[in-house]
Amino acid sequence: MPPTRGFRDAIVENSKQHLAVIAEIKRRSPSKGDLNVGLDPAQLARAYESGGATCLSVLTDEHYFGGSRSDLEVARNSSMLPVIRKDFIVSVGDVCDTRLMGADCMLLIASALTPDEMGLFFRTAVDIGLDVLVEVHNADELERSVEIGATLIGVNQRNLATFEVDHRRAKQLAPLIPSGVVKVAESGVRDGEDARVLRDCGFDAVLVGESLLTSENISTSLERLQVK
Repeated sequence: MPPTRGFRDAIVENSKQHLAVIAEIKRRSPSKGDLNVGLDPAQLARAYESGGATCLSVLTDEHYFGGSRSDLEVARNSSMLPVIRKDFIVSVGDVCDTRLMGADCMLLIASALTPDEMGLFFRTAVDIGLDVLVEVHNADELERSVEIGATLIGVNQRNLATFEVDHRRAKQLAPLIPSGVVKVAESGVRDGEDARVLRDCGFDAVLVGESLLTSENISTSLERLQVK
């Protein structure tokens, strides 16, 4: 496989000037239903890139999100932005498939994995050249993520059981993330005001899907999120 594009490095570089935006490509979600079922991943990837997004996030889960391997491959081939594969990674095979489909980064959901699984999948991903975004919801999951050596941690503000968003979660966990770890806020980021609060809390990037996928002007929406 060719070298990856440096997902984490792109966030680090862009966050020196403004809050980095990881712009998401997904057709639907369990919490909101259909968002943009007929989207063109190539067109959307180019729109995100021209609008100033730092990275792309592509859902490859078909059952819950309507995604596919093809969506990721097409999006990555249509822009120069690094891409994270968002899916439920539950085996070493899933880790290897992530690299084979051309992703630059992989999502690990701490709440869905045992400590041993997290460590194994993380080490495997790093060994084959992938960056890893470890997603956490509480202090215990954050501690486990730090223990395995995570350098890119995402705080998901959405409760995966109830789908409710708690905007306090990112503020509460941000001070607990060690210096040197890239901090990403996920879910519930609606506009520039939300982005400003998260930037002030010390986050380097936000991962945004719904508000961009339903926006009438992607460039304007992206510009508002890139607070300095």
